[in-house]
Amino acid sequence: MMAKPDNRADNAEKLRDAVQNTVRNIDEAEEYLAEHASEIAPDQKEIIENKNNRRRQSIEGMRSEIKDEVNNEQ
Repeated sequence: MMAKPDNRADNAEKLRDAVQNTVRNIDEAEEYLAEHASEIAPDQKEIIENKNNRRRQSIEGMRSEIKDEVNNEQ
């Protein structure tokens, strides 16, 4: 079986979509925290906040990859 060729033509676009989805997830989590703050246990709030921090770090990495992909396309 032949390996698929490495097609990176749309990598930057896929990464942009991933960034947008991740930003949306952060926004939704923050809205949830704001709307339900009195109902959420402190440990659950911390879990959500930590997850959003990891999401922000992922966004930084994806944006760096986007720059690399754009530079490689030129």
